[in-house]
Amino acid sequence: MIILGIDPGTRIAGYGVIESKGSGNKIEVIEYGEIHMSDKVSLSLRLKTLYEKLTAVIERTVPDECAVESAFYHKNVQSTLKIGHARGVALLAAAQKQIPVSEYSPREIKKAITGNGAASKEQVQYMICTILKIKKTPKFFDSSDALAAAMCHRQRRSSPRLTARNWKEFIEANPERVLTPAKKK
Repeated sequence: MIILGIDPGTRIAGYGVIESKGSGNKIEVIEYGEIHMSDKVSLSLRLKTLYEKLTAVIERTVPDECAVESAFYHKNVQSTLKIGHARGVALLAAAQKQIPVSEYSPREIKKAITGNGAASKEQVQYMICTILKIKKTPKFFDSSDALAAAMCHRQRRSSPRLTARNWKEFIEANPERVLTPAKKK
């Protein structure tokens, strides 16, 4: 399964594409990078650039699923609104290629990667480089955040659904996770 992670932004947006192979823990990085947009051009032109570049990444890597970092609230309402526009463009680019999209909060992504929902960007980047065996640290945190979103999605997909209200419901929903004791001879 190929997963595209996107960290949306209107000046710099990060993307990361990973492939999860087999039922084991084999993960391969296909591609990652940043999409840079000049703040000297209008927001609408930056969003157009973002759409075109994300579409090119999608066409190049052909992901099966997409994970997008959800909006978080800034003190600056204008910044929050602009990130919302970039998120909309990312969702549209995936939807137009019929790619299912899942959204994860920054806190959820950090917790999935580092075990700490309040981890710093440096901690997330360190863990991503370690887990994915990336030798060269990305220049910007946007691409490591996008890879983290893809990894979070992979982790959430492979974990059993914890919607059961009790053990009986969990066992019925996840019979493959139950170990049966060996019979005595």
